[in-house]
Amino acid sequence: MIAVLKHELKTYFHSLTTYVFGALLLAFVGIGSVLYNIQAAVSNFEFVLSFGSLIFVIIVPILTMRVIAEERKQKTDQLLYSLPITTSQVVLGKYLSLLFIYLIPLSLICIYPLIFSRFGDVYLLTAYGSILAFFVMGSALIAIGVFISSLTENQGFAAGIGIAIILFNYYSVRLSEYVSSTALGSVIAMLVLILGLGTLIRYLTKNNHLAYGISILLAAVALIAYFVDSTRLEGLLPSIMRKLSLFERFHAFVNGIFDVTALVYYLTVIVFFLFLSVQSLEKRRYS
Repeated sequence: MIAVLKHELKTYFHSLTTYVFGALLLAFVGIGSVLYNIQAAVSNFEFVLSFGSLIFVIIVPILTMRVIAEERKQKTDQLLYSLPITTSQVVLGKYLSLLFIYLIPLSLICIYPLIFSRFGDVYLLTAYGSILAFFVMGSALIAIGVFISSLTENQGFAAGIGIAIILFNYYSVRLSEYVSSTALGSVIAMLVLILGLGTLIRYLTKNNHLAYGISILLAAVALIAYFVDSTRLEGLLPSIMRKLSLFERFHAFVNGIFDVTALVYYLTVIVFFLFLSVQSLEKRRYS
């Protein structure tokens, strides 16, 4: 794993992608600091991070699009499989290298509250609690990007899908106000999600029986719940969209609440998508 980590870091520091990622993150947070902390004379640095979180829509796909897709395109992933390390160590090494790249501009951002505190009353606990949440949320988005990159050898396609998914997650709370809150709308959405889950399981495992079995079982549960007591499904779809939003949970920290459940959710997302990335590589390894 250490060898993979060192190789990835060496590659990233010789790539323009790293510097574009850091520059865009620092530029966006810098613009937010000018707008909130300087021009508007607002002492809450956490508001800057809330403003700056939008840049994740662009910079995360840019950073993660090549992490595995490039290996597949150049056929160098076969060399990784020949190394005396597990697929989990390969994925973890690549992921940790991305976190290291992410930490470089974030370490500079950590200085901002201290600078502003010299000129006004800055709530340092809230500011640094929000920076911690900002890091963990970004780490979760990076894990999603790694998984998307593992599904294709086309970097452009990986970046495009990543932008679409993160953008949808960013606006999911606002979009939840316009989706159907009826029980029928909820069950239809659940069936679509179950279909997507079955397709993903089939892609990762190449086991049709497992994919179809899980899909049919979940679809049956959803339909039974609808016909037994449809009122329980009312408003379920908007609720799911709000709860799955990574950005919405970050707002709790911005409002001065150290939400442990949000951190647990972020860590769960990280583990889940890294696991899917491992399964995606394992599928290719033995195909």
